[in-house]
Amino acid sequence: MLRLSSLPLRRLSSGPVSKLSPSPASALSDAFSSAGRKDNLTLCVGGFGLCGIPESLIDSIAKDHPTATSLTCVSNNAGVDGFGLGQLLESGQVKRMVSSYVGENKTFERLYLTGELEVELTPQGTLAERLRAGGSGVPAFYTPTAAGTVIAEGGFPIKYAADGKTVEIASEPREVRNFLVDGNEVPHVMETAIKGEVSIVKAWKGDARGNLVFRGTARNFNPEAAKAGKFCIAEVEEVVEAGEIHPDDVHLPGIYVHRVVKATKNEKRIEQVTEIDPDAGAGAGKLPTGGRARIVKRAAKEFKNGMYVNLGIGIPTLASNFLPPGVSIELQSENGLMGMGPFPKKGEADADWINAGKQTVTPVLGASVFSSSESFGMIRSCKVGLTILGGMQVSAAGDLANWIIPGKMVKGMGGAMDLVGAPGSKVVVTMEHVAKNGGHKILSDCSLPLTGQRVVDLIITDMCVFECDKVGGGGLTLTELAEGVTVDDIRANTGCDFKVADELGVMEN
Repeated sequence: MLRLSSLPLRRLSSGPVSKLSPSPASALSDAFSSAGRKDNLTLCVGGFGLCGIPESLIDSIAKDHPTATSLTCVSNNAGVDGFGLGQLLESGQVKRMVSSYVGENKTFERLYLTGELEVELTPQGTLAERLRAGGSGVPAFYTPTAAGTVIAEGGFPIKYAADGKTVEIASEPREVRNFLVDGNEVPHVMETAIKGEVSIVKAWKGDARGNLVFRGTARNFNPEAAKAGKFCIAEVEEVVEAGEIHPDDVHLPGIYVHRVVKATKNEKRIEQVTEIDPDAGAGAGKLPTGGRARIVKRAAKEFKNGMYVNLGIGIPTLASNFLPPGVSIELQSENGLMGMGPFPKKGEADADWINAGKQTVTPVLGASVFSSSESFGMIRSCKVGLTILGGMQVSAAGDLANWIIPGKMVKGMGGAMDLVGAPGSKVVVTMEHVAKNGGHKILSDCSLPLTGQRVVDLIITDMCVFECDKVGGGGLTLTELAEGVTVDDIRANTGCDFKVADELGVMEN
């Protein structure tokens, strides 16, 4: 049997019309002409943070097409102040953002809280799947993500009045339906597909036929955004001749792409340049001390050999520094990397290789990269068996709140709702036992909007460890104490009742 790689690649005497465009401005003019207007468009935008964003096309919308206004931008986030989609926020061209994460963009947060910007916050995996569905002719789908939260129940503020308190537009409730999963009735939320009149994406290489190749974690949302647009423009770092990309190596076929343009801006900023100085010793000065070290060391004991693991931003990420002897795990980063390795050495940071916290990382030998929808497919189907993430509040029933303080802090849920919403995966929450103001963080009921309902299996704090019977409804059981901490100390600092195990373990300092 002949292999494709052994066959010659033939050139047709008269192939398709070239999709190459002379400039970002020209490509955008074609896109707006195809849509029949410039304003009130839905614009699907690839990228994750600042990784893999179409810088040149965004810049051209702001400078060459200022009448492209009242845009609904569908993107995981909105860049940073003054860069990426942050440019379009500052120029007033965006009416609504459909995103999973506000992040550190102060303009984004300010415009939302003062009623100048509509924001439809959507779980990251749901956002990726809505785009994928839109590009695949699937009008809607059911997902366990966000069941029991305000996202499913509706009423979350999409637009505030100028006072920042009165809600002018609230989200609509989703349809919820139970499906049988491993013998249990599990609620699933119906989400509708997203389609855009125009999509703009960034790739590493592209040819005149529109075939694209992405590099590293810069793939992220780009394939999904490209497919969801009726007219897609791909900004590429390198234009190659048709045939230079072997069919086996095409990441996105040209059928989804209408124009290819060479990038005129390729700054490729990095939000969190995180490097190791070999002269100071690997990881020197980065490992936690005190109570945080206790949390991290205890979390590391949850690792089992061969596990596929997702570690949240902050304390959880540090747990991999304390792998038990003989234990090897595979670290997944939800922006599209399996086999996440250490931070790069000083001077070797690469903008195309970042983790979900926007930090620069390196892949391990044998790592793989994939799109955001593929990543969350792994998560949703419980192929990732363990998730460790931070929390603001946890209830006695295993409810988790960790993504927003209404009216004060808007970060967005990112991928957290997807990570904790996968039925059957183990969820470990790591956090300080008491809030900075002395308030309880472990409560009978969470007062903050939920990330997930009945999702937490284990709580690890600087004072103790609780097991949670999230399925049986048996509440919390205290299983371990930090050295010098008593059960009475835990009762005084915990806002709910709990059981005490017959034998209490001692946490390692």
